[in-house]
Amino acid sequence: MALGRNQRFDSRSSSSYCSTATLVVFVALCLVGVWMMTSSTVVPIELSSSGKSEVTDETSETVAKSFEDTSRVAPEDTTQQDIQSKGDATSGKTTSEASKDQNVLGNTEDNTAEPTNGEKDDSLDTTKPQTYSDESGTGEGGEVAKTAEDIATESGGNDSGVQKNGQGSSTERNSNETMNTELVRNKEQNSDQGTSSKKNNNSEQSSNGIIGNEQQDKNSAESQSDNANNSDETIGDEQEPESEKNSNETSSDEQQQSDDLKNSEQVEKSDDDDAKVEKDQGRIKEKVEQNQDMEAEKADVENKTDSQPKDQAVNDVFPDGAQADLLNETNTQNGAWSTQAAESRNEKDVQASSSTVTQYSWKLCNVTAGSDYIPCLDNEEAIKKLRSTKHFEHRERHCPKEGPDCLVPLPKGYRKPIEWPTSRDKIWYYNVPHTQLAVVKGHQNWVKVSGEYLIFPGGGTQFKNGALHYIDFIQESMPDIAWGKRSRVVLDVGCGVASFGGHLFDRDTLTMSFAPKDEHEAQVQFALERGIPAISAVMGTTRLPFPGGVFDVIHCARCRVPWHIEGGMLLLELNRLLRPGGYFVWSATPVYRKVQADQEIWNAMSALTKSMCWEMVAKRWDALNEVGLAIYRKPSNNTCYESRKQNSPPICQEHDDPNAVWNIRLQACMHKLPSDPAVRGTHWPDDWPQRLEKTPYWLSSSQVGVYGKPTPEDFQEDYKHWKKVVGSSYLNGMGINWSTVRNVMDMRSVYGGFAAALRDMKVWVMNVVSIDSQDTLPVIYERGLFGIYHDWCESFSTYPRTYDLLHADHIFSMIKKRCKILAVFVEVDRLLRPEGKLIVRDTKEIINELEEIARSLSWEIRMTFVKESEGLLCVQKTKWRPS
Repeated sequence: MALGRNQRFDSRSSSSYCSTATLVVFVALCLVGVWMMTSSTVVPIELSSSGKSEVTDETSETVAKSFEDTSRVAPEDTTQQDIQSKGDATSGKTTSEASKDQNVLGNTEDNTAEPTNGEKDDSLDTTKPQTYSDESGTGEGGEVAKTAEDIATESGGNDSGVQKNGQGSSTERNSNETMNTELVRNKEQNSDQGTSSKKNNNSEQSSNGIIGNEQQDKNSAESQSDNANNSDETIGDEQEPESEKNSNETSSDEQQQSDDLKNSEQVEKSDDDDAKVEKDQGRIKEKVEQNQDMEAEKADVENKTDSQPKDQAVNDVFPDGAQADLLNETNTQNGAWSTQAAESRNEKDVQASSSTVTQYSWKLCNVTAGSDYIPCLDNEEAIKKLRSTKHFEHRERHCPKEGPDCLVPLPKGYRKPIEWPTSRDKIWYYNVPHTQLAVVKGHQNWVKVSGEYLIFPGGGTQFKNGALHYIDFIQESMPDIAWGKRSRVVLDVGCGVASFGGHLFDRDTLTMSFAPKDEHEAQVQFALERGIPAISAVMGTTRLPFPGGVFDVIHCARCRVPWHIEGGMLLLELNRLLRPGGYFVWSATPVYRKVQADQEIWNAMSALTKSMCWEMVAKRWDALNEVGLAIYRKPSNNTCYESRKQNSPPICQEHDDPNAVWNIRLQACMHKLPSDPAVRGTHWPDDWPQRLEKTPYWLSSSQVGVYGKPTPEDFQEDYKHWKKVVGSSYLNGMGINWSTVRNVMDMRSVYGGFAAALRDMKVWVMNVVSIDSQDTLPVIYERGLFGIYHDWCESFSTYPRTYDLLHADHIFSMIKKRCKILAVFVEVDRLLRPEGKLIVRDTKEIINELEEIARSLSWEIRMTFVKESEGLLCVQKTKWRPS
């Protein structure tokens, strides 16, 4: 019985056990179905976030650093990743939770669309650099800038529908219930086919689909068609097609078919999606890196621009905002400086437009003159063809048809020149390695050799005991000369080593010294090495390159010029150059010696000067130097000319312009003096320094100046312009040590404004007026400065290595029409000392060409600046010479 009871009990237990097992299996299947449904909607979101974080982790730190100083509006917890996670998670929540997340998304949209205070909101995307969109929505790098609506769309199609039609809660719930039912049914049917495997596959597919969708949105600018196709492929079980957003109008059967079809497509394309995700992730990384580079470059440019006015080291090379007139032409007055970014763009455009780069091949000049080569004075071929040298034709200019393209070598042992004023008294022997003058003229205190130096005691043939005593003796003889006041600009003929002009600086007087390149070896080169203005020239058969009536005083001390021969032609040339009422100081043996030869010359000179209406105002004996001198004054009107009994020398014809000098032969005649009070020459200029700034009286308002304004206004505007440029830019903004600058040349001077602006510096400026420019050289002399006419298609009449700084204002673009720029730059190289500077203001094209040439010569590029079509270049010559 016990056994029977046990058997009945076992039977009931077995039946109960089967029922319980069946119930457990059914519940388990339901739970598996629910778990599968929830895993298809929730797990991919987690995987998606994880997938995105892999890209974000690689770039967020670097990108954030580049923006942390510029935009900090968005809170740290409102990232694009968070917005998407919240949006996708609503598909698995209750109605209340979905409504709450809808509000969150709505707030996020509002916050995203309207950043606070007009600042850019970084919360849109922290996985790549912020892009700035235009009206079409296209941002930098070709990417499409996302709006808040686009961000919501990325969060899922259902969420988009929620935000757009306001029916999100009920629609989403109905869709989820339908999907749950169908998924449970599918799981029950396929439970024996490996539920676990399918579950994992579905999770991978959904995850990959979402990652691909998110990455496609980021790369939508690259392929909009791919975005449309991939969106259908990657919606997944938790996202519905666009046509199924209104789930109240869609049947459960249609949803089941659609879901089943998509599930099968996702299973088939799982491998393809994996590869595509990898590829898209690679694209994102590549694009992020590109954007980081672009932002870093932009930040670097902006930092450079902002720091320029603050950083003095940068200011030494690049002009700051206070130097706004640096590039301005006086005739254009271009406004302020452009930004560094604009300059960089311009430079990139220029570089891109330069399809070819000229290759330069340099060689040393193989000439007899060697390191002292002056092309127009050492043209041996032309000199050999001269028919006569009676009038010193072989000392005149004979330029080659084309300027040389070779470089003048440096003397062996060349050193950096000694600075002024020490240089007036001594220079390096190795820089001018000539000793003949020391042997021939040493007893007259011209020059002496002392170890590595050449010493200049300040003497001369007529002032052995020093130039200053001699200079003061002249003023004592004729007080009206008044050095540095009434007499400001002097011409010294046959200057020797130019000690006379060198010491006149102590009397605030400017002297143009000249002498021929003759047996007095390198005398002009000595002068220039000392820091004293001088040129190589001779009184031969042509006029000197100066306008008429501009010198206050002309001086000749034993200059060995036969003034009295051939009708006094050479003295008549001085008459042309001398200002009406100016003085000629003649210190020579005929003045005080009684030997027959000297007496004959004296008698001839006396007759000639009388016929020229020159008045001898002083004849004195200098006991200290044991020499005598005579001082003559040129008339200031035509009264004497008209009262002469004989017309000898004759008056020049009316068409003979006294200012026409370029290759004009000398004539034995005198030009009539002006009589109109409004014409230059009828009044003596104001005393120095007042004359420097005062507009010359003979500049009329009815005349049009060089820059298009009435001439008096043009003159003053030019002066103001150069004072501003020099004061705010040249002296402080280019890193030039002006204590090392002494000899300066303005290659294209107009009114002398550049030289006038340097008045307070210890420099002198050779103002050059090109023969094809408007003749403004008389204006320059009128204001107490000096200069010379010149054709820049030819070499200048000076020795190599004689200038510290050359200033070229649009001269290269002017002469490019007539001659080769390369030859002119070679001449610039010849004129400049090693470490000498060239400042060029010209067109952008000229600046680029000159910079290229300078680089080929191994010059140092101190500054290149381009604004629109104008540019500025500052370069420094080096000691480099081709081997």
